[in-house]
Amino acid sequence: MRELTEYPTGSRRRRILVMAVLASLIASYEAQIAPVLPLLLEDLGISLVTYGTVSAVALCAGAVASMIGGRLTDRFGRVRVLVPLMMLTALCCFAMAAVRTTGQFLLVRAVLSALDGVVVAATAPLVRDFSPRMGRAQAFGFWTWGPVGANFMAAAIAGLTLPLFDNAWQSQFLIMGATSLLISLVIAFNIADLSPQLRARVQQTEHRALGEAAAAEPVGMRTLFAHKEMWAHVVGISVWLVLYLTLSLFGQKMLVDSFALSPSQASAVMAVFWVLNIGTVVLAGRWSDRLQLRKPFTAGGTAIAAMMTGYLVVLVGRGSISLAELLITGALIGAGMGAAYAPWMANYSENTEDVDPRLQGGAWGVFSFLTRAVAVLVVLLMPQVVAVAGWGTWLVVSLGCLLAFLPMLLLFRGPWRRSPTRDTASSPTR
Repeated sequence: MRELTEYPTGSRRRRILVMAVLASLIASYEAQIAPVLPLLLEDLGISLVTYGTVSAVALCAGAVASMIGGRLTDRFGRVRVLVPLMMLTALCCFAMAAVRTTGQFLLVRAVLSALDGVVVAATAPLVRDFSPRMGRAQAFGFWTWGPVGANFMAAAIAGLTLPLFDNAWQSQFLIMGATSLLISLVIAFNIADLSPQLRARVQQTEHRALGEAAAAEPVGMRTLFAHKEMWAHVVGISVWLVLYLTLSLFGQKMLVDSFALSPSQASAVMAVFWVLNIGTVVLAGRWSDRLQLRKPFTAGGTAIAAMMTGYLVVLVGRGSISLAELLITGALIGAGMGAAYAPWMANYSENTEDVDPRLQGGAWGVFSFLTRAVAVLVVLLMPQVVAVAGWGTWLVVSLGCLLAFLPMLLLFRGPWRRSPTRDTASSPTR
């Protein structure tokens, strides 16, 4: 493993960032099951409620692993944790193709979720390490191409290849395993880690550091959560994620059930949703960095997503709509969520740095834990609500969660508007 003692600049830094984004993409792609979920449930004879229970157990394993993995990356370095586990996750994809019973399905998903939880917890602090504040939102926008791009990648590949393999769901996991193993090898030969001293710095630009934590002083997670803005971040993003995770985990299933689409048509619709999300998350990140503003983008994007989710509730109630109307509605939801997400990630990272730069791994471990913890609630509660009241009711719940995020945002640190006289090197203000 290469450990850098000088902060990299130019193409060298960007190449390492690309490797971190690729690692995020592969870890998230390996977890994708939504494109083949209707086929898999039918083939294995698993009900939606049983699937929810299996997913909940697997997500719990991933959540616990994320918390542990985040702290391990702070202690031992990101790459030492990341690279070996990426190889193991690729093997788990091949194992998924051999699953024949519910018990086997549970075991493989739990192991894969635990390994992926640690991998994702390592990639986010890597992005922070190699992205100074002047470009951090855009960097996290590209990092988001991992979890978001994986949704598009899985949906697009399924839409193209399922007909070629006679709709065999096993084909998708074989493709995942081969792709993951190849890209993991590329990452292993091109990635590097910062020394502990460099990780303790707050970088404003490639050449300018704002400050450095006192390495001799002990630091723990209690320090981070002694600040109310950090609680606002974790509670706020927890409710914000309900809609995102619903679409990520059950988007195709919702479309098949609500609008009588085929699995391939549903995957095509979700692919358009993720394309807009992927594009917007980078564009919003770029503008957020240019203006050095985070909260206005997060608030505006969330408001747009909330309005269009309300319209989707109306469409679900109507039942029969044109495919074009569904595509446009989904695309606008994706664009709004994308505009909110990357600036929020930069805001979260910078607020963590303001407390102590050495806690990045732990903070992103908490984020990864929350993602999976909320996913557990979604897979447990959503099937129950849908069985009793339908998809429209669950979308109303998701809409309420988006709206609940907005008041939390008021507690985040950072300005609402750009001041011409503001010193960009100073710490963020409220």
